[in-house]
Amino acid sequence: MKGKNKNWDLIGFVISSDYRKKLLFTLKERPKTPKELSKETKLCFSHVSITLKKLSEKNLVKCLNPIMKKGRVYSITDKGDKILESLKKT
Repeated sequence: MKGKNKNWDLIGFVISSDYRKKLLFTLKERPKTPKELSKETKLCFSHVSITLKKLSEKNLVKCLNPIMKKGRVYSITDKGDKILESLKKT
């Protein structure tokens, strides 16, 4: 069904992983480092890193300081925010 929302593929991508949902909802509060995300969500650091990479590839999150090797800070994108809003409605 193609309704008003054209982002069903992205919604499905996020819904299919509790990790993706947790990270997006946690980043909604404010930008954070992977270490902070791991601590707040109680997810293994390596899982956070892998999930952030996948979310970045879909342009749902972005690294605010990509040149840094340590202390990278991630933020949710407008696209990611719209997906979260759609999740709240479903």
